[in-house]
Amino acid sequence: MADLVLKDVAKSYGQVNVLSNIDLEIEKGELIVFVGPSGCGKSTLLRMIAGLEHITGGTLEIDGTLVNDVPPSQRGIAMVFQSYALYPHLTVRENMSFALKIAKMSTAEINERVEKAAKTLQLHNLLDRLPKELSGGQRQRVAIGRSIVRDPKVYLFDEPLSNLDAALRVATRIEIAQLKESMPDSTMVYVTHDQVEAMTLASRIVVLAGGGIAQVGTPLELYERPENEFVAQFIGSPAMNLLPGKITGTGETTTVALDAGGTATSTVPSRAEDMGRAVNIGVRPEDLMTTDGPAIFTGTVNITEALGEVTLLYFQPQGGADPIIGKLQGIHPDLKGQQVALTADPSKVHVFADTQSLLYRDRPIKEIATKAH
Repeated sequence: MADLVLKDVAKSYGQVNVLSNIDLEIEKGELIVFVGPSGCGKSTLLRMIAGLEHITGGTLEIDGTLVNDVPPSQRGIAMVFQSYALYPHLTVRENMSFALKIAKMSTAEINERVEKAAKTLQLHNLLDRLPKELSGGQRQRVAIGRSIVRDPKVYLFDEPLSNLDAALRVATRIEIAQLKESMPDSTMVYVTHDQVEAMTLASRIVVLAGGGIAQVGTPLELYERPENEFVAQFIGSPAMNLLPGKITGTGETTTVALDAGGTATSTVPSRAEDMGRAVNIGVRPEDLMTTDGPAIFTGTVNITEALGEVTLLYFQPQGGADPIIGKLQGIHPDLKGQQVALTADPSKVHVFADTQSLLYRDRPIKEIATKAH
């Protein structure tokens, strides 16, 4: 049985619909990550699971029990907030044990749970300190420890690393990954706007946009086989290049003559009735490579960004279209101002018609794919 089941869940504020038609099953032991653009409703959905926001429509079940009207304290969940939410006048030990004392647990059991959580999170030397004496990363670990001691059915994380600097964010992300490995049966739902967190931590990622779910899948599924243009461009950095054109060859492979003048071949299959159809081909910057032969795109490099291990090349197409970005291994400062031809392995070329990948044409086209793009 799934630990958490959302069926046709919706949320609205008066006449404003924030979320609708949310169907999702989260299995025991999964770490599910909600991602999406600002305002897409990911934190609102998390707060509905926690019971901090009322569910306007649909049902929410936790461990087989309908909890739509169950108070937060009785749902068997624990939430880690972005702001830590620690009591400043209480020590680490007192912060971690506070909820257990409210639950009137015995002193012996409280001490055992706090010591166990402190050992797991490497907080055992900090138990007698106040929050003001801790670093940001240590405070976040205390907030996580306060959740662990309660032994909840589901852990909820609301952008827990967003207040940390870059180095601390990396270190704490690794600690969360190690914590999940040490608690394989624990179910976790994690909200973030950081793609690196999502790709490295998640069992599955839920991409939210336009008031619904754009796609659910493992990190690699979303990266390698996006169902629509929104997911294709949202997952990955820099974003996937989209180039308009028309299909000129169909069958097990698809040939597209691009409006910019190049030609792309994709291993995405197409049908005879697709001949002449207007499409966008999608190629990730890291999948483009220079060529002396037939090219997908040829243009002058306007800007180069040398990042050390890779160099980003920016081309500005005619007509004010979005820049095309290439991502080449190594340092290539000499390419600025040069004419460069780029191609890609056909297996890395995606084909989208009406924002939907041709790979998924036989599925019902998700309204989200159109609304979000």
